Amino acid sequence: MDELLNYISIGGSFALAISGALKAMDKKFDPFGVLIIAFVTAVGGGTMRDVLLTDKSVFWLNETPYIYFIIAGALIALIFQHKLAFFHKTLMAFDAIGLALYTIIGVQIGIDYGLDFINCIILGTLTGAFGGVLRDILVNEIPVIFHKEIYATVSIAGGLLYYALYQLGVSNPLLQIIPIVGMIVARSLIMYFNVSFPSIYKEKE
Repeated sequence: MDELLNYISIGGSFALAISGALKAMDKKFDPFGVLIIAFVTAVGGGTMRDVLLTDKSVFWLNETPYIYFIIAGALIALIFQHKLAFFHKTLMAFDAIGLALYTIIGVQIGIDYGLDFINCIILGTLTGAFGGVLRDILVNEIPVIFHKEIYATVSIAGGLLYYALYQLGVSNPLLQIIPIVGMIVARSLIMYFNVSFPSIYKEKE
């Protein structure tokens, strides 16, 4: 179980690193800036999660492979940038993958720490989405999570599904695969059909 979750967590960091690198390149950052944005995107949510859990050390400080995979993700994005013709679509794809993988990691850590149901879901959403928030702030954009676009809702729904499956005793790897695939598919459909929440603001005349 722990080994499987570790692979999922590393996969999430790799996907979010590519997401961050693509966003930085879209903004014409230099290579060092691309690496910084990739790193912050990949570890931002998990770092905030670990800081909130006072007796838990920050994961990437003790797990060197995360650093290597983040650097690899940034380098892949830099090297193959000319082959990635549709930056926005590629960015959103890797962002969806990272969101899904990190969400279930956050929920599982909340379960392991004996947190209440609602706090497990909050921890999952924070882990999955906060790196993207930091990324968008650093590139001077309003974070996607604060738009009417459906983003955090996917993480919350995926976290709820994972928690329910865990409580029902669903075994690995279905326990992880079902919510991960569900979140990726949901996020992809939302982007494809441009689904969003209705605006709460009136249009100016």
